[in-house]
Amino acid sequence: MKLIKDFNPLNILKRALQHGGDFADIYMEETFNTSIICEDNKIEKVVSGRDRGIGLRVIFDFKTAYAYTNDLTEKGLLELADTVSKAVKEGGSGKDIGLVKKEIAPGFSIKVPPQSVDLLEKVELVKKANTFARGFDNRIGQVKVVYGDGFRQMVVVNSYGQWAEEDRIGILFLVQVVAREGDVVQTGYEPVGGVMGLEIFEETPPEKVAELASKRALLMLKARKAEGGKMSVVLSNEAGGTMIHEAVGHGLEADLAQQGLSVYSGKIGEKIASPLVTVIDDATIPYRRGSFFFDDEGTHGQKTILVENGVLKNYMYDRLTALKDGAVSTGNGRRESYHHRPIPRMTNTMIAPGKTNPEDIIKSLGNGLFVKKMGGGQVNTVNGDFVFEITEGYLIEKGKIGEPVRGATLTGNGPQILKNIDMVGSDLGFAIGTCGKDAQGVPVSDAQPTLRIPEIVIGGEVK
Repeated sequence: MKLIKDFNPLNILKRALQHGGDFADIYMEETFNTSIICEDNKIEKVVSGRDRGIGLRVIFDFKTAYAYTNDLTEKGLLELADTVSKAVKEGGSGKDIGLVKKEIAPGFSIKVPPQSVDLLEKVELVKKANTFARGFDNRIGQVKVVYGDGFRQMVVVNSYGQWAEEDRIGILFLVQVVAREGDVVQTGYEPVGGVMGLEIFEETPPEKVAELASKRALLMLKARKAEGGKMSVVLSNEAGGTMIHEAVGHGLEADLAQQGLSVYSGKIGEKIASPLVTVIDDATIPYRRGSFFFDDEGTHGQKTILVENGVLKNYMYDRLTALKDGAVSTGNGRRESYHHRPIPRMTNTMIAPGKTNPEDIIKSLGNGLFVKKMGGGQVNTVNGDFVFEITEGYLIEKGKIGEPVRGATLTGNGPQILKNIDMVGSDLGFAIGTCGKDAQGVPVSDAQPTLRIPEIVIGGEVK
């Protein structure tokens, strides 16, 4: 990789620190992205582009001065460094910065890199999914198919003399269908993706993704309306980790915790969940959508135990929040692009598997609700209250999964639900997404085993 070839990054960092400061870093990236959208039975958008630029940051007095540019000449970058340095009021004469360590990420093995595949072949993948979904059932009236891939070369150099390089490849493919029968309209949605190339379609062809989305929408057409009220719930490992991501994960990001915007602020060492619950954030799992070797500050991606047997052990830190707490970055400094400063973000966040057979968890309930798939939701990180949509759910009757229900939501409080979980399955299922925070989106995945919650409020039809 030769992204940095026309300038000496150490000179830029020294100039950025000419008036003082605790830390400075340069983040440089070059990206190649393709996006294809099919809607209304035609290809609506095909965008393929390249972008390259640099972000320069100085941390001083626990504050951040940040600027970015796509002028990669030494002259332009020295001017950018002068601009950033003016934010520092400490006064100083710069620092001598020498290269201490240079590391290059080995990368994950990619069989079919997206940049090696012709654009027309990618369009054909989208068309296949669209055609399959539209022909699956005459009750399906709307289909949307989205394909996206990206190749990113990244370099981070900082004033500690660290130099980190990584190439990243990612892919996302999703199908959303709308089915109608009489006055009933239901939506089905299915995404696949990760840190991989087009080999993803060997295991999950476009037609399979379309089939899963279509079946989900059609199933919900004939489902009866869910009844509202308190009941016992089993969350399937297929439900995705929406609850762990939204109701728990964001509250464990160090910036929110430090600002008092998290229900978990100041609770390190306290019991915040059932002893059966262990929560982990792990960027090192191969090929997952939130995985990497270095975060966007050049810190090694790592496995961080956040909650262990119910006890809060750690927050997710970037460099700035780690400085504030006298801690060490956990490798959670992430950014959408060089246009953005890094902030603490999740990677692959999960509730760890337990020891109970998932089938035994279902059998343990005489009556309740089985949540196979969850959709979007909202959470108040200050108090932990949440509402999540159930996109695929079934009644549990006499310990067996019964008929489907629609229109249900899960309503509760994250900390309380964590404490109430009383059975944890030995399985583990992953879901993918793009997490938004502070107007930045980053790829993530989340996971959970089958879980039993003895009582939670189900939003639905009142009888």
